[in-house]
Amino acid sequence: MGAVIFNIHRHSPTVGMDNDFVVKAARALLDGGAPYADKRFLYLPSAVLAAVPEALLSAGKLRLLVPVAGVGAVVLGWLLALRIFRVPVRSRLAALGVAALAFFEPFRNVVNIGNWTLASVVALPLMLLLALRSRWVAAGAVLGLALALKPLLAPLLLLLVLARRWRALAVAVAVPVVASVLAALVMPHPGMFFTRTLPFLLHGQDGFARPFDASLGMILTRLGVPETAAYGVAAVAAVAGTGCAWARWRRGDQGPSRLVETAAMLMLAAFLVSRPSFDHYLLVVLPPLVASVALPGSAARTVWFWIALVPQVSGLVWPHLEALHRRAFRDAVMLWTVAAVMAWTCVRPRVLRAVATMPMGPESTDRTPVRDVF
Repeated sequence: MGAVIFNIHRHSPTVGMDNDFVVKAARALLDGGAPYADKRFLYLPSAVLAAVPEALLSAGKLRLLVPVAGVGAVVLGWLLALRIFRVPVRSRLAALGVAALAFFEPFRNVVNIGNWTLASVVALPLMLLLALRSRWVAAGAVLGLALALKPLLAPLLLLLVLARRWRALAVAVAVPVVASVLAALVMPHPGMFFTRTLPFLLHGQDGFARPFDASLGMILTRLGVPETAAYGVAAVAAVAGTGCAWARWRRGDQGPSRLVETAAMLMLAAFLVSRPSFDHYLLVVLPPLVASVALPGSAARTVWFWIALVPQVSGLVWPHLEALHRRAFRDAVMLWTVAAVMAWTCVRPRVLRAVATMPMGPESTDRTPVRDVF
């Protein structure tokens, strides 16, 4: 990880690029300007206040802070994901996961640009860990804080609906709403979020982001499918994915798999239809899914799950897909394949799931993950 930080800090021309948009908005606020005058600032008003401490730092300090904080956030998310499945943080699986991250392109990309998706990488496993321990209101608060920074985890509001945790849902909604209202009161022209930023988002941003968009609708249009048909297919896929998540939740089994698989399927369904959908979005759901390899029958126990990640291994050359404007195609392969694997995991027949999780001996009645296997 030190090598990744050093390389980005010394050699990357785009270090902190996405973070800079938020910092610029915070500096505009401090100077009495309107944060939403910059069309590249796409977050809720609450994110402006969260970025104020960064706005007080020099560019040189931010250039080092961004990759360090990025690496720290992803590693923390991975360790929290391991705790969901009671895998010790000193296990071989924990060390292997940290080492593998250094060779995973979406990780290197998000650490480089400093996108605030990093907050969601930490928030999702923390929320699931709290929910698993029946601390649903605290889980809702974590979700609300993540939404206040970047509303990427909004699909997880459906998880609270499925679980019928109405107090947690109220907290998750109230936190970003209250924070954004308070932030809007101290900034000039907050209404530009609705008149300028929101329409920009709903149109899939612009030519700057579209070459990196791996969503189903965008890739189909680039392959020649009419736009209406392409986004219709994407919408159907997203609805089907949400249905798979609902089916997985209804199965009603105990343990962490139900929470993790339902949450992951909800997020993946949203990624299929969202405009845009970037490669680093998958980092939000990958840590809990990879950590679930400790359980028999999990998605991470299938070969297709790992095949989906192969195109993202740093150093592998893929003919005709290395150009910057074509990278989205291999990102799409990863996203779509992982979504398909998760959908099958959610809806596969009960008989197959029972066989996958069947104890191997008469003494194997405890489904608690065995410690120190990894």
